[in-house]
Amino acid sequence: MASNSQRPNKAERTSSAREKAQQMRIAQEAADKRKSLFIKLGVLVAVLAVIALVAAIILQNNSGKVADAGNAPKGGNAAGGIVLTSDKAVADTSNITVDATKAGTQPAQGAAPAPRDTKASAKGEPVNLLIYVDVNCVHCASFETEYADQIATWLAAGDVTVEYRNVAFLDSGSPTNFSSRGANALACVADSAPASYLAFSKALFAHYPEGEMKNDALIQLAKDNGADIATCVEKGTFRPFVKFTDAAARADAIGGTPSIFVQGKAWDQNANPDLTALVNDEIAANNK
Repeated sequence: MASNSQRPNKAERTSSAREKAQQMRIAQEAADKRKSLFIKLGVLVAVLAVIALVAAIILQNNSGKVADAGNAPKGGNAAGGIVLTSDKAVADTSNITVDATKAGTQPAQGAAPAPRDTKASAKGEPVNLLIYVDVNCVHCASFETEYADQIATWLAAGDVTVEYRNVAFLDSGSPTNFSSRGANALACVADSAPASYLAFSKALFAHYPEGEMKNDALIQLAKDNGADIATCVEKGTFRPFVKFTDAAARADAIGGTPSIFVQGKAWDQNANPDLTALVNDEIAANNK
């Protein structure tokens, strides 16, 4: 029979229990620290993944530094415009190059708009319409909603020629330079499928309430309207042309979009809110 001296006394049992409890607390604290560390690492990995995804999207939709000089698309001119001669055709232009460094300097604040290379058409000829738009502009979207079909009707009848100068005034507020990319897509359509230009333009501005579009969406929208512009969009083929158009518009004191000129004269919407009536009057006067 064991003697009582071999058994731990109460003090020893209490000390042992405290030691075990302390060991358990230390082990639990270590486990909690490891768990916290794993959670933090998981959050960090997730954040880095999101950052990488955002960077990839921006890289995909923003081709980085754009060259100053480049070719104009079919229908493009030396002023940075794309000229439509009917609802299905652009002007017969070729071998035109532009250089944004030669677009001119921005004039003093308050200078009157003076778009280059624009004038009234001669008697008996279609009336000239010059339209500055930005695909990321809410007022341009409203303008296109109201007048796109009327413009197509005038063009189909041979009553007008329409020159679109697609600027990128709103790129500064876009992380993906949507104004420039959208304008490039319009130039791509003009170059490869001019008959689809008006339909694509109308669809592009109609998309405004849904927000900016990725390149893949621009390509699909063009395809839906009869134009294959995948390579042109992915390469940013006409981004230098857009860059020039934007620089030229600023140098010509175009202060905002949409800006519309009828026979070389700025349309004052406050003084004459009915653009359709104004253009119809000009058409009638030119046909007398």
